[in-house]
Amino acid sequence: MKVKIGNHEIGPDPEVEYLEFPKYATQVINLANKNSQGTRPKVVGQMTELFKQFPGTTLEAWEKWYLQKKPEAINAATQKITGMLRSLSGVAGQIDDTMVEAWVRDLVIVKTFKGLRLQKAILKKLAEITNTDYRLSNPKEESKGIDGFVGDTPISVKPVTYRLKPELQENIMVKIVYYTEVEDGIEIEYPQIVG
Repeated sequence: MKVKIGNHEIGPDPEVEYLEFPKYATQVINLANKNSQGTRPKVVGQMTELFKQFPGTTLEAWEKWYLQKKPEAINAATQKITGMLRSLSGVAGQIDDTMVEAWVRDLVIVKTFKGLRLQKAILKKLAEITNTDYRLSNPKEESKGIDGFVGDTPISVKPVTYRLKPELQENIMVKIVYYTEVEDGIEIEYPQIVG
């Protein structure tokens, strides 16, 4: 089923002169913003709630209204982001081929081994609990966020900290098993797998 919403129902499109940024600039600014949390609600306000209160209909009215409500927000966000950019810029000069190689090796070798070993152990334990079999996913299944199967049930395995990082969260349409590393192994939280 499809429905079209016309421009007359949305409201007039603001006449905006779009800014041109140098190549990669917005990616770097986005990274700095993410790390500094410069545009989080505590800095710039809860935008959806503010927009609900906004009585106007134009971009100019929105800007004026918002800046009256949050006069320091743009500057506060800018300061947080530019501070992080300075930090990123300072560390960028320290990054060399050796450091990048060490990072790649850690990701591809160490973290992959550890993560896949944990996945296998979790799937195996769930198969024991449910008295069924398990298998790791194939590349096509993995591209859909599936790490493996317990019986016929597709499973995604994530660290419990994944819940706290909405920016990482994918649209995973399968059951998610969360794990926490503890001193003598891992603890898992899992939904009902079968039955």
